[in-house]
Amino acid sequence: MNAPRTPKPARKKPDSVTPAKPVAPRKEASLHPRNRHQGRYDFPALIKTTPELAKFVITNPYGKESIDFASPDAVRVFNRALLKSFYGIQHWDIPADYLCPPVPGRADYIHFLADLLASNNDGVVPRGAIVNVLDIGMGANCVYPLIGNSEYRWHFLGSEIDPTAVAAARAIVQSNDLNKVIQLRQQENRKHILIGLLEPGERFDLTMCNPPFHASMEEATKGSERKWRALGKADPKRKLPVLNFGGQSAELWCEGGEARFVTQLIAESANFAHKVLWFSTLVSKASNLPAIETALKKAGALESQVVEMSQGQKQSRFVAWTFQTKSEQQIWRRERWVRK
Repeated sequence: MNAPRTPKPARKKPDSVTPAKPVAPRKEASLHPRNRHQGRYDFPALIKTTPELAKFVITNPYGKESIDFASPDAVRVFNRALLKSFYGIQHWDIPADYLCPPVPGRADYIHFLADLLASNNDGVVPRGAIVNVLDIGMGANCVYPLIGNSEYRWHFLGSEIDPTAVAAARAIVQSNDLNKVIQLRQQENRKHILIGLLEPGERFDLTMCNPPFHASMEEATKGSERKWRALGKADPKRKLPVLNFGGQSAELWCEGGEARFVTQLIAESANFAHKVLWFSTLVSKASNLPAIETALKKAGALESQVVEMSQGQKQSRFVAWTFQTKSEQQIWRRERWVRK
């Protein structure tokens, strides 16, 4: 994982637009150029904003300050410190055993989506309330809406099937006085993703999703053990945590795994072809891309792209697609983003 440099003050409300050319992914493992988390972590600065982080700081085998990324408690407090220092999130917490995602990688997804919108807007990232984003399966952490609103002032709707996660996310939103810019909604039908969720008249410039990528709890547990070993923490005498970054079943696995979830999302998205400009989802397994491409063709997507991302040793990607022609995309831009 790349390490962020000294935290900058949380951004103030930006101007209406900021020029930004779409950025092509690079072969070298690196974060998006606009990602704040470049360089090494400045732990004294992070501890100054979040004193409780001090007890989790360790010295790694290279003699550098770090934290034990195999410890859910350490990762949770570390995320709290990053969100406060870099994004001005004063209050953030999640229930025990809920997914605690790495902030730098989540920020990368946001920034590359901003580039996607810029490609429809003469290289300018549209900012502010003119952009509505749907975060599918926001989780208890609500990280994407928090980062996206802080960086670009976009408005968000977060959806979730787990009532405990919805309650936790609502507590975060309310405690940071973000109710007007981040709305939450529970998907009552667990068999659907988009169907039955959206209300008449709602339109979104983007959808984003971090889908469950395992097909069973057993597979998820094995994935956790692999992460544990990769972090150099393998110890037969030590009881492994169920999941080293937390996570409930709906966050980490579903029947059929990532491929089935994403293909269902694609199929359902066709019902909202003109209510959403760009649909997108993370895809953790490159081996699922052929099935996803087939699903996109079957659904009638007119344009799609795979955007590769790198965070340290981790390679990730997202797939984006639209049902709108180039001319319809420009009409969307004029109606929603061009200041009258």
